[in-house]
Amino acid sequence: MDHTDRRGTQRGTERGIGRLIREGERSFSFEFMPPKDPAGEEQLWQAIRELEPYRPTFVSVTYGAGGSTRDTTARITGRIARETSLVPMAHLTCVGHTRAELEGILDSYAAAGIGNVLALRGDPQDGPRADWLPTPGGFTYACELVELAAGRFSVGVAAFSEGHPAAESLESDVRVLLDKQRAGAEFAITDMVFRSSDYLGLVERAGRAGVEIPILPGIMPILNLGQVRRMAELSGRDVPPDVVARVAAHEGDPAAVRAEGIAMAAELCEALLDGGAPGLHFYTLNRSRATREIFAALRISA
Repeated sequence: MDHTDRRGTQRGTERGIGRLIREGERSFSFEFMPPKDPAGEEQLWQAIRELEPYRPTFVSVTYGAGGSTRDTTARITGRIARETSLVPMAHLTCVGHTRAELEGILDSYAAAGIGNVLALRGDPQDGPRADWLPTPGGFTYACELVELAAGRFSVGVAAFSEGHPAAESLESDVRVLLDKQRAGAEFAITDMVFRSSDYLGLVERAGRAGVEIPILPGIMPILNLGQVRRMAELSGRDVPPDVVARVAAHEGDPAAVRAEGIAMAAELCEALLDGGAPGLHFYTLNRSRATREIFAALRISA
C-alpha cells in the first residue's frame, strides 16, 4: 500500500498535537533523547535535519530518570520550537518532583515556546517492576500530572500494548488510560510494539472501556537484538520468541540482522496502518537512517 499521501500536514495557527492528530491525516512522529555530550548533540541535530523534510506531525524529547535531563530536555525542545518547522513535545515525569517543582517545569516549558507535553508517572529508580514510592509533596498517578498540565498544554500520555507490568489485568490497565483521558489527555503513545496484534488488542480493549483519544503505536526496528532485548527488559517486557527467532536466524551477520530488522519494522508498520492505527511514532535513538529506510520501504518520501 502506498502511504505517501497520509502524513499529518496540518499546521495553521493551532499546533496542539491532539488536534493535529484528530484533524490531520495519518500521523508520523519521531522521538529523540537529550544528548549527553557535545558529540551527542551534534548527532541529534544531524538526525533532526535529516528527518525534518519528512514533515512529521510532531517530534518529542524524552525526560531522564528522576529529572536528570530536565534542563537539557527544555533547552532542546525549545530550540526545536524556535529554529525548525517541527512541532515539538517535551516529556515530563512525576518521579523525584514535588507538585511545586512540576508547576515550575511546566512554566519553563511554556516560556520556551513548548505547547505540548507527554505526561508520565515514570518508573521507580529500580525499574518498572519495583514498588512505586511517590515523592513527598508530589504525585502518585500520571493522571494528576495530566490534570496539572491540561488546558495550558496539549497533553499526551503513555499506553502499553501488552499492559503495564504493574497492572493487575489488561482491563485494569485500560481503565487507567481512561482516567488519563478524563483528566485531559488528548492522545496516547505506546511502548515498543513488536506485533500488530498486541496494538490492535489494546485499541479494542480501550474502546470497550470508553477510551476515545487516538493511540499511536511506538516503533523501533531491531538493528541489534541485544540492545532491543535490554530496552524491552527495562520496560518490564520480553521480545516475543517469534520475533527473536526471525532475527536470530541471521546471527553473526550484522548487515543481514539490520536488513531483517528493517524489513520486519516495515511489515509491522504496514499491518498497523492497515489495521487502523492513526499513525506511527518512531523511537529514533537520535539517529535517522533506520527510520528513513523504513519510510523508503513504505514508499514515504521527504
